[in-house]
Amino acid sequence: MDFHAFEHAGWERAADHYGDAFGGLTSQTIPPLLAAAGVRAGMRVLDVASGPGYVAAEAAALGAQPVGVDFASEMVALASRRCPTLTFQQGDAEALSFAEHTFDAVTINFGVLHLARPDTALAEARRVLKPGGRCAFTVWATPDVSVGFGIVLKAIERHGRMDVPLPDGPPFFRFSEAAEASRSMIAAGFVSPRVETLPLVWRLTSRDALFDAFLHGAVRTAALLRGQTSDALTNIRRAIAEGAERYRKGDLIELPMAAVLTSGLRPERSV
Repeated sequence: MDFHAFEHAGWERAADHYGDAFGGLTSQTIPPLLAAAGVRAGMRVLDVASGPGYVAAEAAALGAQPVGVDFASEMVALASRRCPTLTFQQGDAEALSFAEHTFDAVTINFGVLHLARPDTALAEARRVLKPGGRCAFTVWATPDVSVGFGIVLKAIERHGRMDVPLPDGPPFFRFSEAAEASRSMIAAGFVSPRVETLPLVWRLTSRDALFDAFLHGAVRTAALLRGQTSDALTNIRRAIAEGAERYRKGDLIELPMAAVLTSGLRPERSV
């Protein structure tokens, strides 16, 4: 199975779990994402990798006219149920079915992490933007500041194996580096790239919720977990719970997380 097929199958499976696992966390980036893309009332907005439709719903609340596209049919169905008045369709971020200069803004909330050819997707985002339009996308910051990832990956390294056979794909934290994110936007034809770090807090109701979120609501990390022996997985689960417990505040576990928000402008004229 190649990386595109691997991610596609994973998101078809994880669609029903994503909201409970990550929805409250990833939704925190939506207001700054929309602001970075310059979304305003009356604009046509393309939300790539639209998932359950959270970004599209908030864009519509601003008075914009969003269209969501996702490669997983289960995500499209979920978003359509959640937001029956909005438009969602199945499609490929690396080969968008829209004409050039169709949209005023493009948003991608954590979607580029799951693409086999993210540079192609950024070029496609530029193609469908009107001159003067902005594209904005988010990714996770590196595990030292995105603590949930740090806890999970350290537990796997300590008690299991990291060399579980997975399809070759782009480095997960590639766009976490500001210089690489800016370089990639410029290479895709954008100008004036901006990169900022967004501090987030992941509030979990139990010490086991972190393990369950990655096992059921993720793809690459879920595959790493499923590739462990039963004994190793038991030890990994315990280590993740203990790591999460260190961040307990009363009834909740509050994990510091961070996202990286990158945006760029399609110039008015070709450069």
